[in-house]
Parts: sequence; structure tokens; C-alpha cells
Amino acid sequence: MNLSAEQVVALAPGASAVAAGKRLASSRVWSSLGRNEKALWGECQGSTLYQVRVDLADLVGKCSCPSRRLPCKHTLGLLFLAAASGSDLPESASPDWVDDWLAKRAQSAERKEKHRARQESESAVGDAAAREKRAGRRAERVAAGLDALDLWMDDLVRSGLASVEAEGPKPWHTQAARLVDAQAPGLAARLRRMAEIPRASADWPQRLLCELGQVALLTHAFRRLDALPLGLQSDTRQLLGWTLDQEDVVRDGTLLADRWLALGQRVDEEERLQVQRSWLRGERSGRWALILQFSAASAPFPESIVPGTAFEAELAFWPSASQLRALIHKRRSAVERYAGPLPGHTQVGDFLAEVAQVLSRQPWLDRFPCALAAVTPVIAQDESWHVVDAQCGSLPLRGSGHFKLLALSGGAPIDLAGEWDGETLAPLAAVAEGAFELLGEP
Repeated sequence: MNLSAEQVVALAPGASAVAAGKRLASSRVWSSLGRNEKALWGECQGSTLYQVRVDLADLVGKCSCPSRRLPCKHTLGLLFLAAASGSDLPESASPDWVDDWLAKRAQSAERKEKHRARQESESAVGDAAAREKRAGRRAERVAAGLDALDLWMDDLVRSGLASVEAEGPKPWHTQAARLVDAQAPGLAARLRRMAEIPRASADWPQRLLCELGQVALLTHAFRRLDALPLGLQSDTRQLLGWTLDQEDVVRDGTLLADRWLALGQRVDEEERLQVQRSWLRGERSGRWALILQFSAASAPFPESIVPGTAFEAELAFWPSASQLRALIHKRRSAVERYAGPLPGHTQVGDFLAEVAQVLSRQPWLDRFPCALAAVTPVIAQDESWHVVDAQCGSLPLRGSGHFKLLALSGGAPIDLAGEWDGETLAPLAAVAEGAFELLGEP
């Protein structure tokens, strides 16, 4: 298999699953091991004999064990074994229990596609007048909620931000609850995040004022929605809390087929959910794509995306002025290992100019993909970390302790992929000596 052990770790649901999987990465506990161009398989001896198989098209596994945490330790063990020694999994014809599973997966994908097409057909002939009426009622409720929010923000700015520090988060949560009642849950979530800004840093008043300005810009944009470009109209609705089904994205968005390189990934906790952001880059088109996925209660993410891999697929992009967020509509090849070089900017100034261009179209973005070629990690006198290009342009790195990045570079230029938040760059991966290396927290 062309994945590294580090990339297998990225698939695991937690550290305990990684440790358990590594203990099973020995051919002594496996029998009937094999592989072909479609799958890996084997039988693992535990309290009973478990049948394990992995579809190489998307690295989704299936095990006969009763574990609810997916992928289970047996699936991870098979992947670790394949990553360490491909000779332990000889090329052979797949057994019936593997063929049956692959056939069921193909049938399930076909049923989903037919269901999607049927829904699109039904939607096209549905009661358009009723939908329009419901949308009008919601728009009225949202507008009333935004009017009340604007009054509150005017009072807040007029009385000064000093009162915010003393009152704590309660006023923010009160306003957020009112926005939920007004059917604007997206903006409500933003207000709850803003409640954490006071006293969080020395420059919190400046940060809070910037956030208030962003919210005011959003409320004003909604009031003149019809005058905005179509992409910005979609962004405004989505930021307030309107959602699109995947079928709507495929129907109304932009479809693009390419060989997609998975250059970075982050997983954060947000309101009892795990949020995974995977950054893909089209090898032929040069387009960036953000695959945003959610998971609750340690459930696996819907799509298996491993940094440092490449695959042919058709992506559907959300209607937006930025054209960044996308979903994987159709995979067209198995996952392959990618070892660089990274397709990116050679100058920091060019990257920042690209960010400014995107912000001119969609001013509410707060995260941007970044790929830089031939930059050098350095430590400043104040012990802050930066990456520097050949023209001495630099970007500050988020956090501290980027010693793995420094060791990979050896003090020389290196290709780096990361996520820029407008102030600092979070390193996600680097390419050194023809190897793709994951960075940051697993």
C-alpha cells in the first residue's frame, strides 16, 4: 500500500485506537492476507476470527467485530501492516466475502445516486409557491431579529466596550438565543464565539470591535440582499443560518473534475461536534477546495480524506463568491500517495495578495489555504516562529514548538502547507526529500 503509518494515524478515531491498531500490525495475528487493485483484506485472530477489508477507492474499511468506533483497531491494524510491509499482503484474487462487500458498496452508491436524481425531479415539480411563501416568512423573522441585534450593538458601542468585561458572556448568549428564535442560527453561533473574546488576550477590545464590524456588515448585507451578486447572496444566507442539502449543492453549484491533492487537515471541537477541515488542491486546475465535515459522539466522518494522498474526483462547489467550500460528488480513482512537490507560491507577498483578492469578493472569510514553496522556518529573538521566503517576506507561525518543521528543513528551504487565519499560519504538512510529512497536532 502506498500510505505511510503517519497517514494511517490520520484515519484513526483517537489515540487509543492508534495504539491498539499498532499492536495488531503483525502478520502473526493475521491469516488469509491479500490485496488487489480494489481492496486489502485479512482475517484477524482475536476473541474470535474477524474478517477485515478496506476499499482502496476511499480507504473505508469493514470489520466483522462489534466495535462502534470506526475505523476499528482491526481495520487500523491491517492498514498499519500494509503500510509497513506490502509483501505481507500478496497479490491474489479476493475472497467472496470481500467481493460481496464491494458489490454492496457499489449498489448502495448507485441507489443514492438514483435517490438524488429522484429528489431533484420531485423538487423541480414541487409546490414552488409554498416554498417561496415559507422563505418569505423566514426572511421577515430574520430581518426583525437583525433589527433588534443592531439596536443592541449600537448601545454597546455607544456606551463603550468597558462594560463588556464586567458583564461577562450572559448578554451575548441572550442575544444568540433571540437570533435562534428569529431563525438565524449561524449568526447566533458567531455571537456565542464572540462571548469568549473579552479578557482572552491583551488586544481583546480591538479583536471584539473587528468582530462587531463584521456582524454589522452582515446585517446590512441582508437588508440589501437583492442588490448583491448571486454568490454573495448565497454567502450571506449561509452565514445567517440557511443551509443547503448536498443535492442542492450538486444542482446549483459548480462541478469540477480534477486530480485532487489532500495537502492539509485540521480537526477542531465546536459545540459538542468535531469539525474536520480538509484542504484540497486541484492538480490541473490549481483550484483550492475546502471539504468541511462534522462528527458527533466519535462517529466517523462521512468521507475518508488522508493528507498526503491524491485521487481523481468530481467536486461540487457551494454557490459562493469565494468558491472554496465543496463536497466530493464522485470519486473516479483509488487513493494514491502524494510526495510533492507542493504547488504553491514562492513569495509570501503573492500569497497575501491572493488572500486580499478573495476577501474583496467575500469579506467574512477567516481561514485560507496556504501552500508555500522554498520557505525557511526561523526562530526570532523573542522566540516567535516564522517562515521566510527568498525575498525575506515572512509569515508568523501559530503557537510554538515547531521543532519537527525545523528538523525537516535542516535550516534549508522547504515546501510548506498550512492554514492562514489572517494573523498567523498553522503548519499542516511539509515536503522534505520527496516525503510528505504531517505537522501540527494529530
